[in-house]
This record gives sequence, structure tokens and C-alpha cells, in this order.
Amino acid sequence: MIIASYEIIAKFKKKHADSRSALDAWYTLAQKSNWKNFEELKGTFSSAEVFKECTIFDIGGNKYRLIAGVDYEAQVVRVKQVLTHAEYNRDKWKKEC
Repeated sequence: MIIASYEIIAKFKKKHADSRSALDAWYTLAQKSNWKNFEELKGTFSSAEVFKECTIFDIGGNKYRLIAGVDYEAQVVRVKQVLTHAEYNRDKWKKEC
């Protein structure tokens, strides 16, 4: 998969240093994947969920959330936001989906 908008991840890692290893692990796995559908994605990230047009990934043992749009045909993951669990619970991210 091509990971678009990596700068969102990079910015979050600068602000939340303890997220670096978990986000790097997510990036490595996602980049090496060739998912054809959500079921295949769940094989890599079992805790992933779908909300409308977004896929939500648990990062760092549920400490963070990565919100993305996944285009299986184009093989692109467009990162929309990376949030702390508290930010995620405010539900403002849902407007982008």
C-alpha cells in the first residue's frame, strides 16, 4: 500500500514521542500490505474498524487512533488524523468520514 499524508504521522510523532515505535510499526506493516478488502486488512490489524468512509486503527495498545481512508483498488491509505484516545473520544474526527 502507498501511505499518503505521512506528514500527519510525522507531526504526531514529534508531539507524542511515545507513539513513535507503534506508528513506525503500523507504517511498516501497512506499506508492505496489498489488501484487496477490509477482511484482508483485518488479517493484519485485527482491531481495525470502519466508520462510514474511514478505517480506524488502534495504535500503541489502544492509546492512539489513526483515522484513514483506504482505497483498496488504488492500493492507497490516506491518513486523515492521528489522535490520542481522549481526542478520539470527542468524536470530532467523524466529520472527515
